[in-house]
Amino acid sequence: MSALPAQLRRAAVTPATVSRVALANVVANGLIVVTGGAVRLTGSGLGCPTWPRCTDDSFVATPELAGHGAIEFGNRLLTFVLTAVAIATLVAVFRSARRDLRRLAVLSFLGIPAQALLGGVTVLTGLNPWTVAAHFLLSMVLVHVATTLWLRSREPGVGQLLVRRPFALLTTGIAATVAAVLVVGTVVTGSGPHSGDPAAGRTGLDPELMSQLHADVVFLLIGLTVALLVALHATDSPGRVRRAARDLLVVQLAQGVVGYAQYFTQLPAVLVLLHMAGAVLITVYTARLLWAVRGPASELPVAGPATAEAVTR
Repeated sequence: MSALPAQLRRAAVTPATVSRVALANVVANGLIVVTGGAVRLTGSGLGCPTWPRCTDDSFVATPELAGHGAIEFGNRLLTFVLTAVAIATLVAVFRSARRDLRRLAVLSFLGIPAQALLGGVTVLTGLNPWTVAAHFLLSMVLVHVATTLWLRSREPGVGQLLVRRPFALLTTGIAATVAAVLVVGTVVTGSGPHSGDPAAGRTGLDPELMSQLHADVVFLLIGLTVALLVALHATDSPGRVRRAARDLLVVQLAQGVVGYAQYFTQLPAVLVLLHMAGAVLITVYTARLLWAVRGPASELPVAGPATAEAVTR
């Protein structure tokens, strides 16, 4: 195998394979967020009271830890699944001709040990709400990176802007507002009742005030997205951009409905978990919007390594 030219070695992984593995990476990063939410909502955040071991004497959950230990340890095991998918993505990208995807693949992989270390700090600090927030936000960054990698793998490189520059700047503003919504959302969570363990601390901030601030930023986000969608239709912008903006708005509205429902029903665990899944979807669809405003580098389909390599030179 090593004697073959580099071109043939890269041809061992097709663009379709890269895209499929990259999609699996998106799904894995999203699922780890949802399962982590389930750990917190069941009060199992300290089911394994230490890190990297589950207890001082065991790497695995012991019978004495009961259900909470099993739930927390199960979530830790999922990290190994996520790591395997990230490694598979990294290998697939580096064995393909898509040099332009390598940086994203590396970032996606390096985020896993960073996330694991931050998770360890979170446990060792007794679920400090600020480290819990950082843990969640890093997951959102990884979801965004994985989504961008997957979307770019479906086209031969990144081309020119498809919309007017003010519209592109508006999409960047929407992405920044999404980030603000996520950050404030973690502050709301840190001041609310679902701490992950009865002994875990809270931020001490007023939950109602934080919830109102969160709602205000959400209203700003929806307003910006509506403005973009109207402007795109008024200027007959490309369909891929209009669809991306439309779908993001639909997800935002659905997330808003869930957010209000959980607030007025005293934060039932099922709705909170659904709201966390919605945060993942908003991150995915925001990444899609940022991707959509630029066209492919070529009109040629991603049919094989040779095509992709020619485009990325």
